[in-house]
Amino acid sequence: MSSEQKPAQDTAPVTEASGAAAGARPRRLTYAAALAALEGLALVVGGVWILVLGLTGDPDDRQQAVTGGITLAVLALLPLLAARGLLLRRGWSRGPAIITQIMALPVAYNLLKADSMAIGAGIALAVVAVASLVLLVNPATTQALGIKGPGRAE
Repeated sequence: MSSEQKPAQDTAPVTEASGAAAGARPRRLTYAAALAALEGLALVVGGVWILVLGLTGDPDDRQQAVTGGITLAVLALLPLLAARGLLLRRGWSRGPAIITQIMALPVAYNLLKADSMAIGAGIALAVVAVASLVLLVNPATTQALGIKGPGRAE
């Protein structure tokens, strides 16, 4: 074959990280991303709800309600960005996803101590946070994200 007839080949070097990214995304990683996105969406809904009630209702402190609603909506960015990063298999995304779960555990504990229907929300949040942590530290997830353990950096 002449040089004109040779098929074009990708000349990008294949590294271990790009090789891991080229394979199929593990289901555990997809589930972790879905749970992080679910938490982010719940924060957005809660933030909008508090904001709307603060603006249209009769809260004790309107400014505090508006500030709380906006704060929850902005905090939703962390798990939403982490979920997107996990779906795209970005190594940086595991940190924010883990931080989100660690922050969710005390919230779940406080909801469980409540004497109302918040107990169910506390149980659900605790289950989601623990399940997400298990999925995020799983070796298949770590490998799919191209994260090397201590002493394995080359």
